[in-house]
Amino acid sequence: MRQFARRVLRTKYWLVAACTLALLAGCAQVKYYMQAAQGQYSLWSDARPIDDWLGDPATDPQLKARLEKALLIRRFAVQELGLPDNASYKNYAALSRPFVLWNVVATPELSLRPIQWCFPIAGCVSYRGYYSKDDAMTYADELRGEGNDVQVGGVPAYSTLGWFSDPLLSTFINYSDAELARMVFHELAHQVVYVPGDTQFNESFATAVEEAGVQRWLELYGNDDMRLAYTRYNGRRAEFLELLVRHRQMLADNYASKTSVRHRRAEKARIFAHLQSDYLKLKEGWGGYAGYDRWFAEPLTNAHLSAVGTYHDYLPAFRSLLKQERTFVRFYGAVQKMAALDFAQRQQRLDQLARTATADSVPAEDGQKAAPGML
Repeated sequence: MRQFARRVLRTKYWLVAACTLALLAGCAQVKYYMQAAQGQYSLWSDARPIDDWLGDPATDPQLKARLEKALLIRRFAVQELGLPDNASYKNYAALSRPFVLWNVVATPELSLRPIQWCFPIAGCVSYRGYYSKDDAMTYADELRGEGNDVQVGGVPAYSTLGWFSDPLLSTFINYSDAELARMVFHELAHQVVYVPGDTQFNESFATAVEEAGVQRWLELYGNDDMRLAYTRYNGRRAEFLELLVRHRQMLADNYASKTSVRHRRAEKARIFAHLQSDYLKLKEGWGGYAGYDRWFAEPLTNAHLSAVGTYHDYLPAFRSLLKQERTFVRFYGAVQKMAALDFAQRQQRLDQLARTATADSVPAEDGQKAAPGML
C-alpha cells in the first residue's frame, strides 16, 4: 500500500509538472505534454509485478516462460554488468498496440540535419514521441505541410532514465532471448549515464553495453544454435547499416553540391530508388529474411537516414574504453567522467579512443595477430 501511495504521489507530481511546463511553453504544447503524461501513467496502470503474473493461473504458460526469462536477464544485468538494481523491468504490462509509442522524425527537404525538439530532463532530441499512432501521423502531416521530409516509426521500448520504474512490455517480451537481453541491457544503460542533448554519445554508450552484455549472456546461457542465430542477426544488421551509411553519404554529397534545386531533387529521387533496389539484392543474399521490410513501409525520405550512425558512430570508441577499463564498473566511471566534460572535450576524448580502436584492429607485423580484447 505504501508503494502504491508513493506511485500515486509521484504520478500526480508528474501530471502537475507536465501541465505547468505545457502552459509555460504555450498553448500549442499543452496537448503534447498531456498525452505524454497520460501515456506514461497508463503504463503504470497496466503494469503488474511479474510475480503476480507468474502466480495467476490465467496467465498463458508461454508468457510465464518469457517473464521468468526476463527475471533471469534482469538479475544478470545487475550481477554481471553492474547495471542499476531498482524496480525497472520487474513489472509487466500487456498493451493493446504493437508499439509503446511512435516517434516522429523530420528534416528539411534537401538536408539530412534533423529538426530538434527540446524537453525537460531529456534535453534536445531529434524526435517527438506519441503514444497514439493517429496523433503521430497528424503531427507528421503538419510537418509535411511545411515542406519537410518526415518518418513515423514505432518504438517497442524506451527509458525514463531512472525517474520512473520502466516495465517490461508486450511490445518486446516475445523477442528471442538474446534480443530481449539486448533491449533490457540497452535501456538500463541509459539509467547509468545520460547527457541531455547528446544523443550520439548516449546511444553509442548504451549500444556498447548491450553488445558486450549480450556476448556475456550467450557465453553463460546460450547454446550453439542461439549463438549462431545471433551472429547471423548481427551480420545482417551490419550489412544493412553499411547500406544505409553508403546512401546517406551519397545524399549528403548531393545536398552539398552547387547544382540547382531541381537537379538535387532529381538526384535525391535516384538515390532513394537505388537504395530500395540494393536492399532487395541484400535481402536475396539473406535468403529472403524480411526483418527490415518495415523500415521501407513508408516512402523513403531524408528523415529515414538522418539518425543513421547515431547508435554506432562512437561505438568503436566505447568498445576501446571498455577494453581498457576491463570491468563494467570502471567503464561506467570513465564514461561518467566523459559525460561531465563539455561537448567539444567529449568529442576530442571519443576521437582519441576511436583512433586507439583503429590501431588495435590493425594486424601486427610478421604475421602475428594483435592481442585479443575482452570483447
